[in-house]
Amino acid sequence: MAITSANQLELLQTAEAVAREKMIDPSLVVEAMEESLARAAKSRYGSEMDIRVSIDRKTGRATFTRVRTVVEDDELENYQAEMTVEQAKQYMDDPKVGDTFVEEVPPVEMGRIAAQSAKQVILQKVREAERDRQYEEFKDRAGTIINGVVKREEYGNVIVDVGRGEGILRRNEKIGRESYRNGDRIRCYIKDVRRETRGPQIFLSRTAPEFMAELFKMEVPEIYDGIIEIKAVARDPGSRAKIAVISYDGSIDPVGACVGMRGSRVQAVVNELQGEKIDIIPWNEDVPTFLVNALQPAEVSKVVLDEDAERIEVVVPDEQLSLAIGRRGQNVRLASQLTGLDIDIMTEEEESARRQKEFEERTQLFMDTLDLDEFFAQLLVAEGFTNLEEVAYVELDELLVIDGVDEGTAEELQTRAREFLEEQAKKALENARALGAEDSLIDFEGLTPQMVEVLAKDGVKTLEDFATCADWELAGGWTTVDGERIKDDGLLEPFDVSLEEAQHLVMTARVLLGWVDPTELEAEEEDGEDDDLEGVEEEQV
Repeated sequence: MAITSANQLELLQTAEAVAREKMIDPSLVVEAMEESLARAAKSRYGSEMDIRVSIDRKTGRATFTRVRTVVEDDELENYQAEMTVEQAKQYMDDPKVGDTFVEEVPPVEMGRIAAQSAKQVILQKVREAERDRQYEEFKDRAGTIINGVVKREEYGNVIVDVGRGEGILRRNEKIGRESYRNGDRIRCYIKDVRRETRGPQIFLSRTAPEFMAELFKMEVPEIYDGIIEIKAVARDPGSRAKIAVISYDGSIDPVGACVGMRGSRVQAVVNELQGEKIDIIPWNEDVPTFLVNALQPAEVSKVVLDEDAERIEVVVPDEQLSLAIGRRGQNVRLASQLTGLDIDIMTEEEESARRQKEFEERTQLFMDTLDLDEFFAQLLVAEGFTNLEEVAYVELDELLVIDGVDEGTAEELQTRAREFLEEQAKKALENARALGAEDSLIDFEGLTPQMVEVLAKDGVKTLEDFATCADWELAGGWTTVDGERIKDDGLLEPFDVSLEEAQHLVMTARVLLGWVDPTELEAEEEDGEDDDLEGVEEEQV
């Protein structure tokens, strides 16, 4: 097949037809044709030649050209596509390295193999252009709801026709035991859009919490307008869900707006989610208050929040325990997901027993260490003293408020406490030295003898050893594994060393050893403070 005047216009007509069918830019099809013709020409003139084809967008005329580039003498490798400055002087005036010499060559006669190859190139380019178009169309729609038609089901995964592409609803993204037939209409949440070698992959979901949030946005105009905001969503797909909302208009009740007249709005969402029960909860900045709301319909007697551990203890009446936990732990699990905290639920009886045990342990501690009778030790505990350090180093006035304690008694209590602590420190120091702890660690400011003893038992015996420790190894922390928070015990955690204090101790040790330049450390701290200030200013703006 030769590219003659008879079929020049056919190139443009074919390009237009293909572009309309695949809904892509006609110029992309023409570029694919140019590449395919150039490849066919190379098979005729030689693969080492740099043959290029240009198709006129108006007339359809294909121009074949050979391009040669001027290179340095010692860089000449391809004699068919390159030439030296001296050789270029035959064709050009004052040639320079990097210049190109272009000459037109006769059109090629395309045989059957060449034509087939050209067709394959065009098809491949058109497929790539079609995939790029699909990706560009759907990549910005991730995080939205889309309506589609079920095409087929493969191994439990549903293939959905979403217009100009196909989406996949995986088995684990379906609600409960949903089943679909070909032609069924389906509404899904676009969870992710990825560009892959086999084309763009559109992953759909009906179990994502965001799906419920988007459904409420469609049903509740106040959410769409931004008057009401969905702060958190937790779902047990197909069974139960909790959604936390807040209103920025004092005259609008966020829960009532989401429920709608006679429950019409929430019922529309429930029907779409196969009867999933939905608890709509008012969001509150105060975490304990928010948690009390989240555990509805159970009543809560008391909440104790541990912000460092991101855990919360909830005390409920004995008869409310099963309601607070829910069937198979569903209620407390959803409340935990909604608040982002680990929740421990106990009854009033269990909490009372725990407090009584702590009271007895502290009473026994003061009896054994301060040589007190039970009544006097109980007075100390009842006044809020929990350990010997508080008794030894507290202001004298705080001891004098206890009934029956005068100045002499208070001084005697502090003397006994300090003597006991000093004796304990002495024993700990002796044990640490026996374990091999060196003076560099013992004399390090910030570590007590008891801390040094614990470190030495774990093999940390020098300041160098201490400087290599990570802050969480000292202060402890929490690690999330498979969605569950697991406690990491720290060496100095029994001494109430916080993560910030551990960081400071380790960095101080590194500075003393010369591992870290103190000026650089100060600069980093100043940068951190500046960033914090900028963040505050942005929030104020």
